[in-house]
Amino acid sequence: MAAKADRSGKPRGNLPPLELYVPEPKFRPGDAVDYSDLVIPPAGLQPRPDEGCAPAETHPLCLDLVRVLDDDNRAVGPWDPKLDAETLRRMLRVMALTRAFDDRMYRAQRQGKTSFYMKCTGEEAVSVSAAFALASDDMVFPSYRQQGILIARGYPLVEMVNQIYSNRADRMKGRQLPVMYSARDFGFFTISGNLATQYPQAVGWAMASAIKGDTRIAASWIGEGSSAEGDFHAALTFAAVYNAPVVLNVVNNQWAISSFSGFAGAERTTFAARAIGYGVAGLRVDGNDALAVYAAVRWAADRARANKGPTLIEHFTYRAEGHSTSDDPAAYRSAQERDEWPLGDPIMRLKRHLIAIGEWSVERHEAMDREVAEQVKAASKEAEKSGILGHGLHHPFKTMFEDVFEELPWHLEEQAEQAIRERRIKWPDWKE
Repeated sequence: MAAKADRSGKPRGNLPPLELYVPEPKFRPGDAVDYSDLVIPPAGLQPRPDEGCAPAETHPLCLDLVRVLDDDNRAVGPWDPKLDAETLRRMLRVMALTRAFDDRMYRAQRQGKTSFYMKCTGEEAVSVSAAFALASDDMVFPSYRQQGILIARGYPLVEMVNQIYSNRADRMKGRQLPVMYSARDFGFFTISGNLATQYPQAVGWAMASAIKGDTRIAASWIGEGSSAEGDFHAALTFAAVYNAPVVLNVVNNQWAISSFSGFAGAERTTFAARAIGYGVAGLRVDGNDALAVYAAVRWAADRARANKGPTLIEHFTYRAEGHSTSDDPAAYRSAQERDEWPLGDPIMRLKRHLIAIGEWSVERHEAMDREVAEQVKAASKEAEKSGILGHGLHHPFKTMFEDVFEELPWHLEEQAEQAIRERRIKWPDWKE
Protein backbone atom coordinates (compact mmCIF):
# COMPACT_ATOMS: atom_id res chain seq x y z
CA MET A 1 0.00 0.00 0.00
CA ALA A 2 1.31 3.46 -0.92
CA ALA A 3 2.35 5.76 1.88
CA LYS A 4 -0.22 8.36 2.88
CA ALA A 5 0.48 11.74 1.28
CA ASP A 6 1.57 14.58 3.57
CA ARG A 7 -0.83 17.47 2.95
CA SER A 8 0.33 19.68 5.80
CA GLY A 9 2.09 22.11 3.46
CA LYS A 10 5.29 21.87 5.51
CA PRO A 11 8.72 21.13 3.95
CA ARG A 12 9.43 17.40 3.62
CA GLY A 13 12.85 15.91 4.12
CA ASN A 14 15.57 17.79 2.27
CA LEU A 15 13.29 19.22 -0.45
CA PRO A 16 13.59 22.99 -0.81
CA PRO A 17 10.42 25.09 -0.45
CA LEU A 18 8.76 26.09 -3.70
CA GLU A 19 9.20 29.66 -4.87
CA LEU A 20 7.05 31.75 -7.19
CA TYR A 21 8.82 33.98 -9.71
CA VAL A 22 7.29 37.39 -10.43
CA PRO A 23 8.74 39.29 -13.44
CA GLU A 24 10.21 42.68 -12.66
CA PRO A 25 11.17 45.33 -15.26
CA LYS A 26 14.85 46.20 -15.40
CA PHE A 27 14.36 49.94 -15.20
CA ARG A 28 12.03 51.98 -13.02
CA PRO A 29 11.58 55.78 -12.80
CA GLY A 30 14.89 57.43 -12.04
CA ASP A 31 17.00 54.44 -13.08
CA ALA A 32 19.83 54.65 -15.57
CA VAL A 33 19.06 52.60 -18.68
CA ASP A 34 21.43 50.01 -20.13
CA TYR A 35 20.32 48.02 -23.16
CA SER A 36 23.69 46.30 -23.64
CA ASP A 37 22.11 42.92 -22.92
CA LEU A 38 19.88 43.16 -26.01
CA VAL A 39 21.20 41.15 -28.92
CA ILE A 40 20.91 43.38 -32.00
CA PRO A 41 22.49 41.51 -34.93
CA PRO A 42 24.04 43.43 -37.82
CA ALA A 43 21.66 44.24 -40.67
CA GLY A 44 21.71 42.03 -43.73
CA LEU A 45 22.96 38.81 -42.14
CA GLN A 46 19.61 37.07 -41.81
CA PRO A 47 18.81 34.52 -44.55
CA ARG A 48 15.63 34.91 -46.54
CA PRO A 49 13.96 31.53 -47.14
CA ASP A 50 11.81 30.93 -50.18
CA GLU A 51 8.25 32.08 -49.57
CA GLY A 52 7.00 28.55 -50.18
CA CYS A 53 9.40 26.89 -47.74
CA ALA A 54 8.45 24.49 -44.97
CA PRO A 55 7.60 26.38 -41.74
CA ALA A 56 10.58 24.79 -39.96
CA GLU A 57 12.98 26.67 -42.24
CA THR A 58 11.80 29.96 -40.74
CA HIS A 59 12.11 28.88 -37.12
CA PRO A 60 15.71 30.13 -36.68
CA LEU A 61 14.42 33.54 -37.75
CA CYS A 62 12.01 33.48 -34.82
CA LEU A 63 15.02 33.88 -32.54
CA ASP A 64 16.95 36.26 -34.81
CA LEU A 65 16.03 39.78 -35.94
CA VAL A 66 15.40 40.56 -39.61
CA ARG A 67 17.07 43.90 -40.40
CA VAL A 68 17.71 45.78 -43.66
CA LEU A 69 19.01 49.28 -42.78
CA ASP A 70 22.58 49.19 -41.51
CA ASP A 71 24.52 51.69 -39.37
CA ASP A 72 25.42 53.66 -42.51
CA ASN A 73 21.72 54.00 -43.44
CA ARG A 74 22.12 51.66 -46.40
CA ALA A 75 19.75 48.84 -47.36
CA VAL A 76 21.68 45.56 -47.26
CA GLY A 77 21.13 41.81 -47.33
CA PRO A 78 18.62 39.41 -48.89
CA TRP A 79 15.64 41.01 -47.15
CA ASP A 80 16.16 44.35 -48.93
CA PRO A 81 12.84 44.80 -50.81
CA LYS A 82 14.57 47.10 -53.33
CA LEU A 83 11.75 49.62 -53.35
CA ASP A 84 12.06 52.55 -55.73
CA ALA A 85 12.76 56.01 -54.31
CA GLU A 86 9.26 57.34 -55.01
CA THR A 87 7.67 54.52 -52.99
CA LEU A 88 10.08 55.18 -50.13
CA ARG A 89 9.20 58.89 -50.18
CA ARG A 90 5.48 58.09 -50.12
CA MET A 91 6.04 55.71 -47.21
CA LEU A 92 8.01 58.38 -45.36
CA ARG A 93 5.28 60.96 -45.93
CA VAL A 94 2.53 58.69 -44.62
CA MET A 95 4.60 57.94 -41.52
CA ALA A 96 5.18 61.68 -40.97
CA LEU A 97 1.49 62.38 -41.57
CA THR A 98 0.54 59.73 -39.02
CA ARG A 99 2.82 61.32 -36.43
CA ALA A 100 1.49 64.80 -37.18
CA PHE A 101 -2.06 63.49 -36.80
CA ASP A 102 -1.18 61.92 -33.46
CA ASP A 103 0.40 65.10 -32.18
CA ARG A 104 -2.60 67.26 -33.03
CA MET A 105 -5.14 64.80 -31.66
CA TYR A 106 -3.14 64.51 -28.44
CA ARG A 107 -3.32 68.29 -28.04
CA ALA A 108 -7.03 68.20 -28.88
CA GLN A 109 -7.62 65.78 -26.03
CA ARG A 110 -5.70 68.01 -23.63
CA GLN A 111 -7.85 70.94 -24.83
CA GLY A 112 -11.03 69.02 -24.00
CA LYS A 113 -12.13 68.46 -27.59
CA THR A 114 -12.25 64.69 -27.09
CA SER A 115 -12.18 62.38 -24.11
CA PHE A 116 -9.44 59.99 -25.18
CA TYR A 117 -6.63 59.36 -27.65
CA MET A 118 -3.87 56.83 -28.30
CA LYS A 119 -0.63 57.69 -30.13
CA CYS A 120 1.59 55.28 -32.07
CA THR A 121 4.80 57.33 -31.79
CA GLY A 122 7.78 55.13 -32.58
CA GLU A 123 5.61 52.42 -34.11
CA GLU A 124 4.64 54.08 -37.39
CA ALA A 125 6.59 51.61 -39.53
CA VAL A 126 4.69 48.65 -38.07
CA SER A 127 1.43 49.83 -39.61
CA VAL A 128 2.47 52.03 -42.55
CA SER A 129 5.06 49.67 -44.05
CA ALA A 130 2.66 46.77 -43.61
CA ALA A 131 -0.09 48.69 -45.40
CA PHE A 132 2.26 49.27 -48.33
CA ALA A 133 3.18 45.57 -48.37
CA LEU A 134 -0.41 44.29 -48.40
CA ALA A 135 -2.86 44.56 -51.27
CA SER A 136 -5.34 47.41 -50.88
CA ASP A 137 -8.27 44.99 -50.72
CA ASP A 138 -6.76 42.63 -48.16
CA MET A 139 -8.78 42.70 -44.95
CA VAL A 140 -7.03 44.08 -41.87
CA PHE A 141 -8.04 43.45 -38.27
CA PRO A 142 -6.09 46.07 -36.32
CA SER A 143 -5.56 46.95 -32.72
CA TYR A 144 -5.95 50.53 -31.50
CA ARG A 145 -2.46 51.69 -32.53
CA GLN A 146 -2.60 51.02 -36.28
CA GLN A 147 -4.08 54.33 -37.45
CA GLY A 148 -1.25 54.40 -39.98
CA ILE A 149 -3.03 51.70 -41.99
CA LEU A 150 -6.10 53.87 -42.49
CA ILE A 151 -3.97 56.88 -43.40
CA ALA A 152 -1.87 54.81 -45.81
CA ARG A 153 -5.02 53.54 -47.50
CA GLY A 154 -6.27 57.08 -48.05
CA TYR A 155 -9.08 57.20 -45.51
CA PRO A 156 -10.15 60.85 -45.08
CA LEU A 157 -8.50 62.50 -42.08
CA VAL A 158 -11.68 64.49 -41.48
CA GLU A 159 -13.62 61.26 -40.95
CA MET A 160 -11.01 60.06 -38.44
CA VAL A 161 -11.27 63.33 -36.50
CA ASN A 162 -15.09 63.18 -36.61
CA GLN A 163 -14.92 59.77 -34.96
CA ILE A 164 -12.48 61.00 -32.32
CA TYR A 165 -14.71 63.99 -31.52
CA SER A 166 -17.90 61.85 -31.59
CA ASN A 167 -19.65 64.71 -33.37
CA ARG A 168 -22.71 64.79 -35.60
CA ALA A 169 -20.64 63.77 -38.63
CA ASP A 170 -19.18 60.69 -36.90
CA ARG A 171 -20.01 57.66 -39.04
CA MET A 172 -19.99 55.57 -35.86
CA LYS A 173 -22.67 57.89 -34.43
CA GLY A 174 -20.81 58.30 -31.17
CA ARG A 175 -21.12 54.63 -30.27
CA GLN A 176 -17.43 53.80 -30.22
CA LEU A 177 -14.65 54.98 -27.95
CA PRO A 178 -12.47 57.55 -29.78
CA VAL A 179 -9.84 55.90 -32.08
CA MET A 180 -11.98 52.75 -32.41
CA TYR A 181 -12.41 53.26 -36.16
CA SER A 182 -14.38 51.16 -38.62
CA ALA A 183 -14.04 51.49 -42.40
CA ARG A 184 -15.53 48.63 -44.36
CA ASP A 185 -14.86 50.25 -47.75
CA PHE A 186 -11.17 50.42 -46.85
CA GLY A 187 -10.92 46.82 -45.64
CA PHE A 188 -10.49 47.99 -42.05
CA PHE A 189 -12.40 45.87 -39.53
CA THR A 190 -13.97 47.61 -36.53
CA ILE A 191 -11.46 48.07 -33.70
CA SER A 192 -12.47 46.47 -30.43
CA GLY A 193 -11.39 47.52 -26.96
CA ASN A 194 -11.49 43.87 -25.91
CA LEU A 195 -7.92 42.74 -26.39
CA ALA A 196 -7.01 40.01 -28.90
CA THR A 197 -10.54 39.46 -30.25
CA GLN A 198 -9.32 40.53 -33.70
CA TYR A 199 -6.99 37.53 -33.99
CA PRO A 200 -9.63 34.77 -34.26
CA GLN A 201 -11.78 37.14 -36.33
CA ALA A 202 -8.94 37.56 -38.82
CA VAL A 203 -8.34 33.83 -38.99
CA GLY A 204 -12.05 33.17 -39.48
CA TRP A 205 -12.24 35.77 -42.26
CA ALA A 206 -9.18 34.25 -43.93
CA MET A 207 -10.72 30.78 -43.72
CA ALA A 208 -13.93 32.09 -45.29
CA SER A 209 -11.93 33.73 -48.07
CA ALA A 210 -10.27 30.38 -48.78
CA ILE A 211 -13.58 28.53 -48.68
CA LYS A 212 -15.00 30.94 -51.28
CA GLY A 213 -11.94 30.60 -53.48
CA ASP A 214 -11.20 34.32 -53.16
CA THR A 215 -7.69 35.81 -53.53
CA ARG A 216 -7.78 38.22 -50.59
CA ILE A 217 -5.93 37.46 -47.39
CA ALA A 218 -6.32 38.78 -43.85
CA ALA A 219 -3.84 40.42 -41.49
CA SER A 220 -4.15 41.26 -37.82
CA TRP A 221 -2.19 43.09 -35.12
CA ILE A 222 -2.06 42.76 -31.35
CA GLY A 223 0.36 43.98 -28.71
CA GLU A 224 2.70 41.57 -26.97
CA GLY A 225 0.65 41.84 -23.78
CA SER A 226 -2.45 40.63 -25.63
CA SER A 227 -0.58 37.52 -26.75
CA ALA A 228 -1.22 36.22 -23.22
CA GLU A 229 -4.95 36.14 -23.98
CA GLY A 230 -6.66 32.88 -24.85
CA ASP A 231 -7.84 34.31 -28.17
CA PHE A 232 -4.23 34.41 -29.35
CA HIS A 233 -3.84 30.66 -28.91
CA ALA A 234 -7.27 29.84 -30.32
CA ALA A 235 -6.42 31.83 -33.43
CA LEU A 236 -3.06 30.12 -33.88
CA THR A 237 -4.66 26.70 -33.49
CA PHE A 238 -7.26 27.34 -36.18
CA ALA A 239 -4.75 29.06 -38.47
CA ALA A 240 -2.36 26.12 -38.21
CA VAL A 241 -4.95 23.37 -38.55
CA TYR A 242 -6.73 24.88 -41.55
CA ASN A 243 -3.70 26.56 -43.18
CA ALA A 244 -5.49 29.89 -43.12
CA PRO A 245 -4.16 32.62 -45.45
CA VAL A 246 -3.46 35.13 -42.68
CA VAL A 247 -0.58 37.29 -41.41
CA LEU A 248 -0.60 37.54 -37.63
CA ASN A 249 1.45 40.43 -36.24
CA VAL A 250 2.58 40.82 -32.63
CA VAL A 251 3.74 44.37 -31.89
CA ASN A 252 6.28 43.94 -29.10
CA ASN A 253 6.61 47.54 -27.94
CA GLN A 254 7.91 46.43 -24.52
CA TRP A 255 4.95 47.71 -22.47
CA ALA A 256 1.29 46.70 -22.12
CA ILE A 257 -0.16 49.74 -20.37
CA SER A 258 1.99 49.69 -17.21
CA SER A 259 2.97 46.00 -17.36
CA PHE A 260 6.24 45.24 -19.08
CA SER A 261 6.57 42.47 -21.64
CA GLY A 262 7.90 39.94 -19.15
CA PHE A 263 4.37 39.36 -17.88
CA ALA A 264 3.47 38.05 -21.32
CA GLY A 265 6.47 35.74 -21.45
CA ALA A 266 9.21 37.89 -23.01
CA GLU A 267 11.83 36.76 -20.50
CA ARG A 268 11.54 33.13 -21.62
CA THR A 269 11.86 33.51 -25.37
CA THR A 270 10.73 35.72 -28.25
CA PHE A 271 7.08 36.13 -29.16
CA ALA A 272 7.84 34.95 -32.69
CA ALA A 273 9.03 31.66 -31.17
CA ARG A 274 5.42 30.77 -30.43
CA ALA A 275 5.12 29.97 -34.12
CA ILE A 276 7.45 27.02 -33.57
CA GLY A 277 5.08 25.31 -31.19
CA TYR A 278 2.21 25.64 -33.62
CA GLY A 279 4.22 24.50 -36.63
CA VAL A 280 3.66 27.66 -38.62
CA ALA A 281 6.10 30.08 -40.23
CA GLY A 282 7.50 32.79 -37.99
CA LEU A 283 9.64 35.91 -38.32
CA ARG A 284 11.09 38.37 -35.82
CA VAL A 285 11.71 41.75 -37.38
CA ASP A 286 13.20 45.11 -36.43
CA GLY A 287 9.96 47.07 -36.05
CA ASN A 288 11.72 50.42 -36.41
CA ASP A 289 13.19 49.49 -39.79
CA ALA A 290 10.55 50.43 -42.37
CA LEU A 291 12.20 48.34 -45.09
CA ALA A 292 12.50 45.25 -42.89
CA VAL A 293 8.84 45.50 -41.86
CA TYR A 294 7.77 45.87 -45.50
CA ALA A 295 9.89 42.89 -46.54
CA ALA A 296 8.62 40.63 -43.75
CA VAL A 297 4.95 41.44 -44.26
CA ARG A 298 5.26 41.15 -48.04
CA TRP A 299 6.98 37.77 -47.64
CA ALA A 300 4.19 36.56 -45.35
CA ALA A 301 1.45 37.96 -47.59
CA ASP A 302 2.89 36.29 -50.71
CA ARG A 303 3.19 33.06 -48.74
CA ALA A 304 -0.45 33.22 -47.65
CA ARG A 305 -1.59 34.04 -51.18
CA ALA A 306 0.30 31.00 -52.47
CA ASN A 307 -1.66 28.73 -50.09
CA LYS A 308 1.38 28.07 -47.89
CA GLY A 309 -0.42 29.07 -44.72
CA PRO A 310 -0.15 31.59 -41.90
CA THR A 311 2.86 33.50 -40.63
CA LEU A 312 3.41 34.93 -37.15
CA ILE A 313 5.54 38.11 -37.18
CA GLU A 314 6.96 39.77 -34.08
CA HIS A 315 7.74 43.44 -34.59
CA PHE A 316 10.43 44.36 -32.07
CA THR A 317 9.85 48.05 -31.32
CA TYR A 318 9.28 50.51 -28.49
CA ARG A 319 6.23 52.49 -27.37
CA ALA A 320 7.82 55.94 -27.19
CA GLU A 321 4.97 57.61 -25.32
CA GLY A 322 2.18 56.70 -22.92
CA HIS A 323 -0.27 53.91 -23.50
CA SER A 324 -2.98 56.54 -23.98
CA THR A 325 -3.91 60.02 -22.82
CA SER A 326 -5.07 58.35 -19.59
CA ASP A 327 -1.57 57.05 -18.86
CA ASP A 328 1.57 58.57 -17.35
CA PRO A 329 4.55 56.36 -18.24
CA ALA A 330 6.79 58.36 -15.91
CA ALA A 331 5.07 56.54 -13.05
CA TYR A 332 6.41 53.12 -14.01
CA ARG A 333 9.36 53.34 -16.41
CA SER A 334 12.61 55.26 -16.70
CA ALA A 335 12.46 58.48 -18.69
CA GLN A 336 15.71 57.43 -20.39
CA GLU A 337 14.22 54.37 -22.08
CA ARG A 338 12.96 56.25 -25.13
CA ASP A 339 16.24 58.06 -25.80
CA GLU A 340 18.38 54.96 -25.19
CA TRP A 341 16.30 52.58 -27.33
CA PRO A 342 18.96 51.01 -29.59
CA LEU A 343 16.80 50.67 -32.71
CA GLY A 344 16.16 54.40 -33.00
CA ASP A 345 13.16 56.14 -34.54
CA PRO A 346 11.52 54.66 -37.67
CA ILE A 347 10.89 57.99 -39.38
CA MET A 348 14.40 59.25 -38.80
CA ARG A 349 15.91 56.00 -40.04
CA LEU A 350 13.97 56.06 -43.30
CA LYS A 351 14.75 59.78 -43.72
CA ARG A 352 18.48 59.12 -43.31
CA HIS A 353 18.32 56.22 -45.76
CA LEU A 354 16.76 58.40 -48.44
CA ILE A 355 19.36 61.10 -47.83
CA ALA A 356 22.15 58.50 -47.99
CA ILE A 357 21.04 57.33 -51.43
CA GLY A 358 20.67 60.91 -52.69
CA GLU A 359 16.86 60.90 -52.88
CA TRP A 360 16.02 63.29 -50.02
CA SER A 361 17.37 66.23 -48.05
CA VAL A 362 16.98 67.90 -44.66
CA GLU A 363 15.29 70.87 -46.35
CA ARG A 364 12.76 68.69 -48.17
CA HIS A 365 12.02 66.85 -44.94
CA GLU A 366 11.39 70.07 -43.05
CA ALA A 367 9.08 71.26 -45.82
CA MET A 368 7.21 67.95 -45.72
CA ASP A 369 6.75 68.20 -41.96
CA ARG A 370 5.20 71.65 -42.38
CA GLU A 371 2.92 70.39 -45.16
CA VAL A 372 1.57 67.40 -43.23
CA ALA A 373 1.06 69.54 -40.11
CA GLU A 374 -1.05 71.96 -42.19
CA GLN A 375 -2.94 69.05 -43.75
CA VAL A 376 -3.88 67.71 -40.33
CA LYS A 377 -4.75 71.19 -39.07
CA ALA A 378 -7.12 71.76 -41.99
CA ALA A 379 -8.82 68.38 -41.42
CA SER A 380 -9.20 69.12 -37.72
CA LYS A 381 -10.73 72.55 -38.36
CA GLU A 382 -13.16 71.06 -40.88
CA ALA A 383 -14.23 68.37 -38.40
CA GLU A 384 -14.75 70.94 -35.65
CA LYS A 385 -17.52 72.49 -37.74
CA SER A 386 -19.53 69.36 -36.92
CA GLY A 387 -18.80 69.66 -33.22
CA ILE A 388 -16.41 68.61 -30.51
CA LEU A 389 -16.87 66.85 -27.19
CA GLY A 390 -19.58 68.40 -25.03
CA HIS A 391 -20.69 71.11 -27.45
CA GLY A 392 -24.03 69.54 -28.26
CA LEU A 393 -23.39 68.91 -31.95
CA HIS A 394 -24.07 65.21 -31.91
CA HIS A 395 -26.28 62.70 -33.66
CA PRO A 396 -30.03 62.81 -33.04
CA PHE A 397 -31.05 61.09 -29.84
CA LYS A 398 -33.11 58.48 -31.67
CA THR A 399 -30.04 57.06 -33.43
CA MET A 400 -29.04 55.19 -30.27
CA PHE A 401 -31.84 52.76 -31.13
CA GLU A 402 -30.88 52.32 -34.79
CA ASP A 403 -28.54 50.14 -36.89
CA VAL A 404 -28.79 46.98 -34.80
CA PHE A 405 -32.06 45.37 -35.89
CA GLU A 406 -33.55 45.44 -39.38
CA GLU A 407 -36.91 45.97 -37.69
CA LEU A 408 -36.87 47.45 -34.21
CA PRO A 409 -38.49 45.05 -31.67
CA TRP A 410 -41.59 46.34 -29.91
CA HIS A 411 -39.93 46.65 -26.51
CA LEU A 412 -37.16 48.84 -27.91
CA GLU A 413 -39.74 50.99 -29.70
CA GLU A 414 -41.44 51.53 -26.34
CA GLN A 415 -38.10 52.38 -24.69
CA ALA A 416 -37.28 54.86 -27.46
CA GLU A 417 -40.65 56.60 -27.16
CA GLN A 418 -40.37 56.72 -23.36
CA ALA A 419 -36.86 58.13 -23.49
CA ILE A 420 -37.88 60.84 -25.97
CA ARG A 421 -40.93 61.80 -23.86
CA GLU A 422 -38.84 62.10 -20.70
CA ARG A 423 -36.18 64.10 -22.51
CA ARG A 424 -38.79 66.57 -23.79
CA ILE A 425 -40.28 66.95 -20.31
CA LYS A 426 -36.84 67.68 -18.83
CA TRP A 427 -35.79 69.99 -21.68
CA PRO A 428 -38.96 71.59 -23.20
CA ASP A 429 -36.93 73.48 -25.81
CA TRP A 430 -35.06 70.37 -26.93
CA LYS A 431 -35.15 69.53 -30.63
CA GLU A 432 -33.91 66.52 -32.54
